[in-house]
Amino acid sequence: MNENDKILIIDDELQIRRLLEITLSASGYKIIMSVNGKDGLVDAATYNPSLIILDLGLPDIDGQVILKKLREWFNKPIIILSVRDSEEDIITALDNGANDYLTKPFRTGELLARIRAAIRLSENKTDAAILEFDSLTIDMISHTAKKNNEILKLTATEFSLLSLFAKNSGRVLTHQYILKEIWGYGYIEQTHYLRVFIAQIRKKIEDNPSKPKLLITESGIGYRFGE
Repeated sequence: MNENDKILIIDDELQIRRLLEITLSASGYKIIMSVNGKDGLVDAATYNPSLIILDLGLPDIDGQVILKKLREWFNKPIIILSVRDSEEDIITALDNGANDYLTKPFRTGELLARIRAAIRLSENKTDAAILEFDSLTIDMISHTAKKNNEILKLTATEFSLLSLFAKNSGRVLTHQYILKEIWGYGYIEQTHYLRVFIAQIRKKIEDNPSKPKLLITESGIGYRFGE
């Protein structure tokens, strides 16, 4: 962790803010507090935090709206922490640009782990031509992938999917987002496309496709790659 890492908490619930302040400060983070969406937007621009923890049930502006406004310019991690636990809310937040989503009540250890992973990935994110994940190497220029230095036989669509996951390593990508990016808006309901291609890709990149460690299913939501 960088000693200068600042976390902005946008949450109107006093007990949650106190809990987060104690937990995150003890782990060495500098904390900024906002009690509503309007102040949160101002504080994000003023302090340029390393990560934002955002509640959806804010008193002035809905958190989904704040999330979309932040994503117009803020390119660092945003983790949603909310009592809203419906699949629709989670998918909407992820499609709106959230990096991760935890529901209240939450385990502080899990939140800290997600924060560390999100910041680490953000700091290491580059536009590198070659991305490496353990024994898997993906070359964005030559459109090739190797596992244990052996070239994988991937179709154009399989490589497009794999590169999309690799460039968003550690982030949950929803079914709709993936389908839109690879096949277009007309296919966002065709989740069976994904099941077929994900199974094919896993056979090629995973040591044990039935127990994947690289391409992880987020049940009912989408997939997470790499972390």
